[in-house]
Amino acid sequence: MSLNGTVILPGDKSISHRALMLACLADERSTLHNVNRGADVKSTASLLKRCGMDIVWKDDTVQIQGAGREPFLQPHLPLDCGNSGTTARLSMGLLAGFPLQVTFTGDDSLSQRPMNRVILPLRQMGARIATRDQGYLPVMLTGGELWGIHYDLQIPSAQVKSAILLAGLNAQSETSITSPLPSRDHTERMLKALGAKLKITDDSIVVYPLKKPLSAQDFTIPGDFSSGAFLLTAAVLVPGSEVILQGVSLNPTRTGFLDILKAMGANVVVSKSGTKIGEPFGDIQIQAGALQATTVNPDQIPNIIDELPLVALLATQAEGTTVVSGAAELRVKESDRIEAIVANLRNWGAQIEATPDGFIITGPTRLNGGFVKTHHDHRIAMMMSVAGLIAKQQQPVHLDDPACMDISFPGFLRVLEKLQNP
Repeated sequence: MSLNGTVILPGDKSISHRALMLACLADERSTLHNVNRGADVKSTASLLKRCGMDIVWKDDTVQIQGAGREPFLQPHLPLDCGNSGTTARLSMGLLAGFPLQVTFTGDDSLSQRPMNRVILPLRQMGARIATRDQGYLPVMLTGGELWGIHYDLQIPSAQVKSAILLAGLNAQSETSITSPLPSRDHTERMLKALGAKLKITDDSIVVYPLKKPLSAQDFTIPGDFSSGAFLLTAAVLVPGSEVILQGVSLNPTRTGFLDILKAMGANVVVSKSGTKIGEPFGDIQIQAGALQATTVNPDQIPNIIDELPLVALLATQAEGTTVVSGAAELRVKESDRIEAIVANLRNWGAQIEATPDGFIITGPTRLNGGFVKTHHDHRIAMMMSVAGLIAKQQQPVHLDDPACMDISFPGFLRVLEKLQNP
């Protein structure tokens, strides 16, 4: 059965996290529409409320009363970040410049993800941080006066970059960052749109101490491209399908997956509509079609890191051998995604081999369907749900943890079902 229809996606998860945090630094009330309602963004909202912020959430609209230059109060309980690495890492930078003593905790998965990459630069800026071995949660942070630093990112991480930028807003002098490759730039786009002073070049960013509160926000968050990528993949794989994503984020540091689709032969049409708070948005139309193998190089990885499970699935149906390299970061996501991708697709009959920093896949191969070990990872669960649309029908998909999809895309399966029955 083909997939047909137009979808308005949940708000972009990355933008939602940042919009909530930056609204705290305004001196008036912000109203945010189409906020992502997944568990990760709710972890950010809960953390901010524990720090004294006035946040009212109704459906997908959030109102936040900003408190200017000194917005946060001392929380009485640990700050639970749930499963969200963005919540943990960005809020460490956000809170580091204030006189607070806070403890960051998370679930079992998040407690196995590395935090030293954020802790080290924040310590250089003057934050006092204590943690258990090798920089895992729980993390105890004592904030206060910070000074600006120059920091060379060893990996092109938007989360690390953003944590340093947020801390730099409250430093005593300018903070500069250089990176070997570009990464998601939501934080710097939003900061500039809200009145912060930044200087941005091709390979560096300078953020200057905040002299006045940021501007309050009243805008609609574009649809989440990374969530939409699962629907794009489903449409291109299921014969006879045509799907339109409406009002989706077209931030060029996020849409590298479109380049992969085009390189593999997919029929994709992008129509830009405008810009909101520095973020371009528009519509994406895609049709089913035959695919060919491709090669994904390390310099492409930062802009497609969340979509790599889908690249693997597409490769199982493409003619030839697809090679992905430079993606070692997948091993420290919500799960070891390289192993999770390879084990599940191989179990379904794919010709796939793991490498230390990626995978090699030869296709096309008809997938069998059956059991899926999600590792409680939302992107693995959604990728294999899409795979089930093209699997042999005598083996229905069985996810060991379907609820984990709510972390980023509540109602994902309902959307797929609606596209099958427009």
